[in-house]
Amino acid sequence: MPISDPDKLISKADKLTKLSLTRWSADWRNATLLYEEAANLFRVAKNNEKAKEAFEKASKGQEMLSSYFLNEKIRPWDAAKHMESAAALAKELGYWNEVTDFYRRASELYMECGRPQPASDALAKGARALEDDMPEAAVQLYNDASAILEEDGKEQMAFDLYRAATSVYIKLEKYSDAASSLLQLGLAADKCNATNSQCKAYLGAIIIYLYAHDFKQAEKCYNDCSQVDAFLRSDQNRCASKLLSAYTEGDIEEIKRVVQSSTVSNLDHVVIKLARKLPTGDVSALKTDAGKEEEEPLDENDLT
Repeated sequence: MPISDPDKLISKADKLTKLSLTRWSADWRNATLLYEEAANLFRVAKNNEKAKEAFEKASKGQEMLSSYFLNEKIRPWDAAKHMESAAALAKELGYWNEVTDFYRRASELYMECGRPQPASDALAKGARALEDDMPEAAVQLYNDASAILEEDGKEQMAFDLYRAATSVYIKLEKYSDAASSLLQLGLAADKCNATNSQCKAYLGAIIIYLYAHDFKQAEKCYNDCSQVDAFLRSDQNRCASKLLSAYTEGDIEEIKRVVQSSTVSNLDHVVIKLARKLPTGDVSALKTDAGKEEEEPLDENDLT
């Protein structure tokens, strides 16, 4: 008669993995089947704590089987799926450090299978789970997920990950990091000829610098990005140029007019929200500084 008590299944499975005078080798095959059955029963019963632990053990069992047999493309996959299940349950329980560890382990196992796409997806799932409670860890997971895709030559699939990282950086008020994330998106877009995404990312980065009241960095970013021919000829470039000119002239009304343009309205939502709050800080100081540079007298003794 089959055992329907998940606690008994776990107990039986544990015994199969322990060596004794009568058992000289662990029976991971049957133990893993029992762990999997127990995990599903615990999950159905809404016993998330025990379900999580059972899925951890089931994942370990599949790892052990992959080292004993030649099914290395299959077993680590099952181990990874079980680890993701454990991570999802850790999220329900609010065990944030385990969420990070389990999704990272799942990603590693997928990579062992030679599957970078699900490896990246696992990290992204972890990042989304952690955004509210551990945003610093979340943004690192997003960045690592992006790196896996880029290394696999799938830059276009990383766009949303860079956008998500940008959003978290903005929530953390790490505006320089947010701008850098969009610039990375721009580079990724350049590799796969996604011109529109590239130009929008560059304009977004410039707007973020302006929101942080870092005009010099915004101007440098504009000049650097304008070295890219696609951006130089784009609507986003013209918008950025008008915005920077308005700042230089201290023209608040023009700044407000430019950020209401359709070009800005087509950017990512988090960037639009920042743009509509421009200008921040005292733009009149920029006009004063520009005026001083123009009025600086010539040195009659300097003949160069």
